[in-house]
This record gives sequence, C-alpha cells and structure tokens, in this order.
Amino acid sequence: MPSALPLADPAPADGALPASVVEGAAERDFGVYLHVPFCRVRCGYCDFNTYTGDELRGAKREDYADEAAREVRLGGRVLEAAGLPPRAARTVFFGGGTPTLLPASDLVRMLDAVRGTWGLESGAEITTEANPDSVDERYLATLAEAGFTRVSFGMQSAVPSTLATLERTHDPARIPLVVRWAREAGLDCSLDLIYGSPGETLDEWRTSLEAAIAEQPDHLSAYALIVEDGTKLARQIRRGEVPEPDDDLHAEMYELADRMLADAGYDWYEVSNWSRGREHRSRHNLAYWRGADWWGVGPGAHSHVGGVRWWNVKHPAAYAQRIAAGESPAAGRETLDAATQHLERVLLEVRLADGLDLSALAPGARRAVAGLIADGLVEPGPALRGTLVLTLRGRLLADGVVRELLEAEESAADAGASLL
Repeated sequence: MPSALPLADPAPADGALPASVVEGAAERDFGVYLHVPFCRVRCGYCDFNTYTGDELRGAKREDYADEAAREVRLGGRVLEAAGLPPRAARTVFFGGGTPTLLPASDLVRMLDAVRGTWGLESGAEITTEANPDSVDERYLATLAEAGFTRVSFGMQSAVPSTLATLERTHDPARIPLVVRWAREAGLDCSLDLIYGSPGETLDEWRTSLEAAIAEQPDHLSAYALIVEDGTKLARQIRRGEVPEPDDDLHAEMYELADRMLADAGYDWYEVSNWSRGREHRSRHNLAYWRGADWWGVGPGAHSHVGGVRWWNVKHPAAYAQRIAAGESPAAGRETLDAATQHLERVLLEVRLADGLDLSALAPGARRAVAGLIADGLVEPGPALRGTLVLTLRGRLLADGVVRELLEAEESAADAGASLL
C-alpha cells in the first residue's frame, strides 16, 4: 500500500487558511491538480496513492467525478474566504493512478468544475496522464473538444521484458497509435520513460529511447527507477529475486538519454525532463518547482498556497465520507517557515536549466560555488552572470550539489555565531 501521510498540524474541518496566505498572492501563479487514485493493476515499483478495484472498500469509482467537483467548489469558497484575489487557473493537471480509467465525460465534468469555480487563463495548459491501453481515438478527441491541451502517456519502455518487470500492461506497439490519435485531436504529447529497471541493459534502454524519439513527441520525461520501501519490488530485491539497481548503470543511461535527446532536438529544462523548445515545457510542473500556488483535489493530494501546505486523507472511502459531510478532506497541514522555504527553493531551482539566482544564497554558499565550478558540477558562464546552472555531471550529482550549498550556508552561519 502507499506510504503513510506525513505528521503535521491538524487541518480545520472547514479548510480555512490563515491570513498570511494573501501576502504576495497576486504575483503567484495558481494551478489545480486533480488526483484520480484508480488503477487496473498495481505495478510492483509504484508507491503512489492508488487503488485497484478490490482495495476501494466501499468507495465507488462512478461517484468520484462528482466528489472531486465538490472539493473544487469547496476550494473556491476557502480561497475567497481567505481574502485571496481572484486568480484563474494557469494550469490544470489530472494525475494518478490512471485518470483515463474514468470515462472521458468524468474528466470533462471535473474540468468544468475548475472552469466554473476559478476560471481558466487564456491559453491555460490542461494535461491528463494516460496509460496507452486506456484511451482510444474518440476518448482523446472528447478531451480536446472540452479544452484539454496536452496528454502524457506512460510509455515507460519499448522492450516487452522490461515492461513485464515493471508489470505494465500495454503493448509497446500501441504507442505510435495513441500518439497519432493525440496529434489528430490537436493535443500536445509527452512520453514518460523509466530507466534502470532490474535486468535492463544499456542497449535495451537505447531501444526505448529510439522508439520514443521516433514518435517525435513534444516533451519527454526520463526517470530513474527508485525502489520505494513497502513496494512489491523492494520485497523482491530483499529476497534476491531480482537484482538491485546499479547506480553506475543509471548514470550511463542518463548520459545516453541526454545525448540522444539533444541530438534529436530536445533541450533539458529540468533534470529529468526535456522538450522541443520552451513552449513545450510542462508549465504545471514548473509551477511546483518554482513555488507557485496550487489546489490539489482528491485522496492524498497535496496543496500549497502562500507557504501553507496541506494534504488530504488517503483512502477514497475516507475522502468520500468527508466530502459527503461537507467537510474539508485535509488530513494535516504545515506552515513553512522561512528556512524551510529557502531549503525547498534551493533544492528545486538548482534542478532547472534556468537555474538558481545566486542572490538567493547566503554568502557562505555563494563562496562555495567556485569549488563546484572547479569540480565540473556548475557551468562557469551562467555563474559569472549570477545564475547557478548544473553541468551534465552536476545533474547526475544534483543532490550532492544542494547538500554542499546548504552545508556551506550552515557552516558560515555557525562561524558567524561563534564570533558574537
């Protein structure tokens, strides 16, 4: 089952937010995330908050769109009561789970709730994730007609044995078909890949990259497989049934992906994401990485508004019960202090090709940048112009770069305190 929710302060039953969220709100983008927690099968590596049919325990998939719409309307009331200025959604993202297990009409109804509650910016980016075997031509056309602009297909691999290891159910031969249907409907198309599955070779990964590039998607994501505690895959590795991921092979696979994607005309804009030009970057994901505001709808969904973060109860039945009672489904929340907001800004913006403004760092960390340049982790040119941008090697060691910057800040602060 998915991992436990974090510990934090209780959330009020009416969802009311503190007055502090108003500060600076007019300058922050606003987006909406709608979590659809249903899957046909549970993949062995997955730690997301998802449920198969026999795990729903009283929740009904056919009721979900109406429940989500009620939370959207609750969100509208909460933000208005907090005194936040009216802000139309700049991005809307349907994730999961498998959103497209629901009828297309359900997704449209949920989008209509967002449109009716907050409105949509002109040119808003509206995305759904989809499994290749969960949509057909008519389904995608229905979404496009309703205002969806983008679909992200969980391709994962083009190699049947790798898909079997990941317990993915689609036939790789279906990828060209769904991409064509998406394009005919007028939707931008993204393909998601996973590398480093147990037993996957570098040549097999090359095959997957070649197959993905051949479809000329607008956007590609490539994520290293992470073994999450509590998953079936973690248990298989612990029992010695499948090999552990190899960090050195992961690095080779990432370097291969970056080289092949660059040769095919894709630019990296976040460590695990590439696009054909800036216009095809995922604006919704960039909003997360840049600390924008968003309302997360659905079981286990997280929200963030003005430095206040909260998350919903996890199980669909508990979620449905709260919604039916007219209560906020939030299970807990936290108000981020300045130190936490700074840490998260460094952690996230370092991963972006647009980089981190060096003025955001304390003097101790800015002094450490010279060493990171000397180690080949940070690009010298952008650093001289005031922005920290990772090299290819730096992207492979991004967590280490963040750790070094934060430790440099802490050491400088400790040294300053000792002089007082």
